[in-house]
Amino acid sequence: MVEAVVATAVAVGSVGIVYVMAAARVVKQYERGVVFRLGKLRGSVRGPGFTLILPFADRLHKVNMQIVTMPVPAQDGITRDNVTVRVDAVIYFKVVDPSDAVIQVEDYRFAVSQMAQTSLRSIIGKSDLDDLLSNREKLNQGLELMIDSPAMGWGVQIDRVEIKDVSLPETMKRSMARQAEADRERRARVINADAELQASKKLAEAAGVMSQQPAALQLRLLQTVVAVAAEKNSTLVLPFPVELLRFLERAAPQAAQPPSVVTGTETAAGAEAATGVEAAAGAESEGKAP
Repeated sequence: MVEAVVATAVAVGSVGIVYVMAAARVVKQYERGVVFRLGKLRGSVRGPGFTLILPFADRLHKVNMQIVTMPVPAQDGITRDNVTVRVDAVIYFKVVDPSDAVIQVEDYRFAVSQMAQTSLRSIIGKSDLDDLLSNREKLNQGLELMIDSPAMGWGVQIDRVEIKDVSLPETMKRSMARQAEADRERRARVINADAELQASKKLAEAAGVMSQQPAALQLRLLQTVVAVAAEKNSTLVLPFPVELLRFLERAAPQAAQPPSVVTGTETAAGAEAATGVEAAAGAESEGKAP
């Protein structure tokens, strides 16, 4: 009798152990469990930790609740200003409702990937090339709204979408490079012209000050000589001194003026000579008359 009781207890214990082993499940911290009993959703979502299900009747689906980083394959498209580009992106999303992620869609990862590709093509066609290159924040927000609208029905929340790279044709790259080079050259010329204008104004002011102070011009000449000598040249050419040039400038007008004063002696001698010539001319005319 005792042996029968012991055997029965051992059998019941073995069945219990087998049952626990078949029914025991462990859900990790970053997962949630969705239980289906005979194909029908059973109760609430199982949280992390140890849980039991009914063997052979229940099925436990584990759903990852972590943020998923999914690259979006590069998509070819034509922008609104008729430029062919190739754009790729990356999308960050997570599951917020495990039941909907399992029931509402067959494979939520594949569904989000396809929706991201179609939305990326659509955003390319609605945007200009300049927007793709410089206004990516606005395009990222537009992509996030376009993907998040249908994804909410799948129990998925789009965290953010980022455009990674925009590939341009080689001809367009060369054209943009020429445009940027021309713009830089234009700015350099404007800056150079502005510098020349400012320098001319300062030189005009300096000339006005030096014209009032002659010694300043001599000091400037000496500074120029010192600056040239600092270059360690083998030959040093000095200009004429300023004082010599001024002396020659003053002497030139004096040499060009004719004498303007005639003495009294010279005037009397000239008058006598004129009178003698007239008298001789008169006598000669009288001798020849019949």
